[in-house]
Order: sequence, then structure tokens, then C-alpha cells
Amino acid sequence: MRRLALSLILLLFCGAVAAEQVAPSKTAATTVPPKPVPKPAPKKSAPKSPIARDLFGAASAPAPLAARAIGSYAKGCLAGGVSLPINGPDWQVMRLSRNRNWGTPQLLDFLERLSSDARAFDGWPGLLIGDMSQPRGGPMLTGHTSHQVGLDADIWLTPMPDRILTPQEREDMIAVSMLKDPFNVDPNVFTMQQMKLIRRAALSPQVARIFVHPAIKKALCQQASQTGKDTSWLGKVRPWWNHHYHFHVRLYCPPGMDGCENQKDVSGDNGCGQELDNWYAMLKKAAIEAAKSTVPGAKPWVGKPPLTMAQLPKECGTVLNAGGFTPEPPAESPAAIAALATKDAGPPIPRLTPAQLQALIGADPNVMPLPDRNPMR
Repeated sequence: MRRLALSLILLLFCGAVAAEQVAPSKTAATTVPPKPVPKPAPKKSAPKSPIARDLFGAASAPAPLAARAIGSYAKGCLAGGVSLPINGPDWQVMRLSRNRNWGTPQLLDFLERLSSDARAFDGWPGLLIGDMSQPRGGPMLTGHTSHQVGLDADIWLTPMPDRILTPQEREDMIAVSMLKDPFNVDPNVFTMQQMKLIRRAALSPQVARIFVHPAIKKALCQQASQTGKDTSWLGKVRPWWNHHYHFHVRLYCPPGMDGCENQKDVSGDNGCGQELDNWYAMLKKAAIEAAKSTVPGAKPWVGKPPLTMAQLPKECGTVLNAGGFTPEPPAESPAAIAALATKDAGPPIPRLTPAQLQALIGADPNVMPLPDRNPMR
């Protein structure tokens, strides 16, 4: 009997131990596997906007739309562009391969009237017209930061020959530089005829600005009284880099032309005082830098990044694709395009001789470099 009782106690004990191994403890924490952390969705990079100059440079015909200058001179486009005939009674278009003789009707009217009046009243034999705008305006492959809306034109200071130039001559002929050295015009080349031509253009109420080399501005300031008592027109004539063989005319936006953006008007000052002095200080630095030998390994100045389509007015996309045109970048190599588009129309700026450089800087070789400015217009 006693043995039976011990057997029953042993059986009950083993069952309790087995139950503990199966049933979880009420006080122990239950282990729950962690939920997987979702991976963040990859950020979609915004599609890169195409380079505007590649597309506008590929357009060989104008947009079949109403004529309009859209945007600003250095950030815009041209709808309904009109081409200036390559030959006129008092003008000829140069560098025909560039296809840059396009503008608004107002620009063409101005050029035709200026060429006629300059011949009739000033004895100027005729205008040689350089770059205006591309068929649809916009940024150019090379050569200018402005000229985008059909209201800018470069006019050579070389008198037009008394015959029709051949297409090859228009490609190869080099304009005459007005400079004797980096700081002064050559009085045998820059004469009263050139002064009268610039003055006649500046007197037009359509003209907002005219850009010339600082040395030409200086000569105009010194001799303007010889062309008439009123010298207020000089305020429109602005010094700018590289304009030593041509002058750049910029018209105001035509009245009522929505979407065209004018520059701020020039001040009433004729620009012959402190402003011109400031330019000559920069001109001195530029001449010194050009005369000094190039430092081996120095990186060339490349300027600002090219404009993209996203940076132009939205309407320029419509202008670019008008008439079913599908713009594609030119197939030629970039080097070939650059060689064609930047074919210089005039000679380079004169450089200082070693003796002139030494006389200019004296014994101090440490000269401040030219400010980082875009020399294009």
C-alpha cells in the first residue's frame, strides 16, 4: 500500500515538470520577431533640361508665328523672325554661313533706314552687317550671350566696298580694327565718318544702347563736339569688351510687344567721366594680362554654364517646335561647329610689346588680374 502511494506521488511530479516545459511562463516576455523596415523609395532625379543653344542653333528656318521678341536680350527667343536680304541698296550681310541675319521687322526697318540715311546725309558708302539673330533667336552655339530676341545687330566699322562681295569674300574678309594699341584708336582709321555713323544710330529713338570698345568711347567723348552741339547721345554709347572693329546696336522692345523685356534705361550721364575712367582701369589690367606669358597648366576661363531650355521663357518651347520642327543637335563635331561659328570677323585686340608692358607696370610684377567678366555681347 505504501509502495502504491509512492508511485502515485512520483507520477504526479513528472507530469508537473512536463507541463512546465510545454506551457510558457505567464511572467516571461514573449519574443516577437521585429517587422522588416521598408527601404526608402529611390529618389527620382529630375530629368535634365536640354542645352538651349544646341536646339536653337539647329533651327534653319523661322517659327511660323506672329513676329515677337520673347524674353530678354540674353535669355529669350524670336517668333516670326524675318531675314534681312543679303544685298540691299546700302548694305551687305557678312558671314552668310552663320545664318544669323534674322530679326524682328522693326530691326530690319531700322537697319534699312540707317544705311540709307548714313549714305545720304553722312557720306557713308554702306553698311556691312554682322551677326543679328538666329532664325528662331535663342542662345547661339558660340559668339554671343545676347542677340537672342531679334533686336540686336553688329555693324562693321569698315566701309562697304563699291561692289557686291562674293560669298567667299563675305566668309574670309576681315574687318578693320579701329585700334592703334590696346588703349587708343588709330586716327587714320577711326575718322569723322565712323563717328557720324555711330552718332546717327544713337540718335534714333528706337535705340536703347550701342556697345563699342572703351578706346572708341574715349575718342567719341573727346571729339563729339565736332559732330554737333548736342552730345546727349553719348549716354547710349556704352564701353564693352571686344567691340574694336564693329559696334553693336540694341533696340528697345517695340511698343505693345507683350513678353519682351527691356533693359533699365541708361542714366542721363554721358559716360565720359568716372565710368570711362573705371573702364580704362580694367582695360589696363586686361592688356597686362594679355601681354604676360601664359602660366603652364593654367585653366582657361570658360564662363557661365550654357542656358538650358528650362531657363528660357516657357513660350520659347512653343517657338522651337512651331511648324512641326523637331530640333536635334547638329551632327557635326563640336570642334567643327565652333570653328565655323566663331570665325572671327575682325583682328584680335593689339597686345603690348615687352617694352610697353615694362613701362606700364614698372618694376612691380604683381598686378591684379582682369575681373571675371563675360567679354561677349
